[in-house]
Amino acid sequence: MKTVLIGAGNIATVLGHALYNAKHDIVQVYSHTMAAANLLAKKLNATPTNSLDTITNNADLYIIAVKDSVLDAVISKLCINRTDKLFVHTAGSVSIDVFCGRAKRYGVLYPMQTFSKTRIIDFQNIPVFIEADSNSTLQTIANVAQSVSNNVRQLSSADRRYLHLAAVWACNYTNFCYNMAAETLQKIGLSFDIMLPLIDETARKVHNLSPQEAQTGPAIRYDKNIIEAQMKLMNYDKSA
Repeated sequence: MKTVLIGAGNIATVLGHALYNAKHDIVQVYSHTMAAANLLAKKLNATPTNSLDTITNNADLYIIAVKDSVLDAVISKLCINRTDKLFVHTAGSVSIDVFCGRAKRYGVLYPMQTFSKTRIIDFQNIPVFIEADSNSTLQTIANVAQSVSNNVRQLSSADRRYLHLAAVWACNYTNFCYNMAAETLQKIGLSFDIMLPLIDETARKVHNLSPQEAQTGPAIRYDKNIIEAQMKLMNYDKSA
């Protein structure tokens, strides 16, 4: 199946490598910056472009992995005069309905993981959630997803919103807390790597315990004195 990859950011890069390694024929890579398109296209043996006007019609599948804020505009332009093509987006929080009235065959392929383009990870263990306009389209998307992941599940757009929210809690907010810890350590001249054994054990525990069972520290004990002292250290404004 000839595939066009729309995007060259974190998700597009990692997914692109996974598809390429699974022997998918990636014919073109689009990015709004030519440098990014060139960089990824070279690694995937594809043709780069920075213009949606030059996207090839000689492809079967168009995977749209761009920022949520530009997804609607990209889909609106990309689907024109390509009614026989299959379109999927990779966003966790955007409904499949974004394709309605624009494409006849469409769906979602959402890999639930944190991606950085500088870290090419094993895609096989990443849960991938799919959705489609019809059973036949769903099967095609499933075939693509199963070629790169051993954990493929069907999930509706409504439920995927909650899945994405849970992922934000488990990953993005957690990483924000890591940054807060790093800034706190910097005040006393310690590097963040002192936290890594604690972080690793915290993550390992929830493989065997529920998050509630794994919770420790002053909050679970409701040690009010410690909590208040730490809030003062953070210059916590109780009036905020």
